[in-house]
Amino acid sequence: MALNPQITNLVIILFMMQASKKVPFDNSDVLMAVRGAYVLSNLIILGVYLYVQQQINKKKDLTTLKYVEPTPMGSTDDPKLVTTTNQQYDLTQLRGLYKSQLMGVGMMCVMHLYFKYTNPLLIQSIIPLKGAFEGNLVKIHLLGHEATGDLKRPWKAAAGLMGGLQGGDGPKGDKKSIEAAERAGRGGAKEE
Repeated sequence: MALNPQITNLVIILFMMQASKKVPFDNSDVLMAVRGAYVLSNLIILGVYLYVQQQINKKKDLTTLKYVEPTPMGSTDDPKLVTTTNQQYDLTQLRGLYKSQLMGVGMMCVMHLYFKYTNPLLIQSIIPLKGAFEGNLVKIHLLGHEATGDLKRPWKAAAGLMGGLQGGDGPKGDKKSIEAAERAGRGGAKEE
């Protein structure tokens, strides 16, 4: 039985927070090595995502995918039916991963360069890299797992601290939800 990724992240964060107290960041060589590890980690993640994008485009999986997109928290709109392909769905998910990674790098740059925090560099060299390899796209397109079970599209949103408050657990791909959305005429938006 594998450990929950959130639990392992918490263990890594607690361990790295303690370890970072022992690292002499006032030594410029050590600081440059930690910065180098952070940059290397992000370059590996970028390389993995570019390879995954290449594999998605190479496979050209044009299987039709229908799902009901949940409404955002606090919205009075009805859930929207989305019709797309597996390839387009994967590319949309990958675009979200790129944005998420860029946001993390931007926040880390502000924290390190502007506020002069150095300890988060160690943690952010490991956690995003671990998260990239735990992602569904990487599991399917890099590690070769079949898109069945938990990896069947559409994927549930990753459970976070606010996951329960954000309107369910992500898009619904079951036949009952799709038929209900089609009958209600809510959507049918085709993503191209």
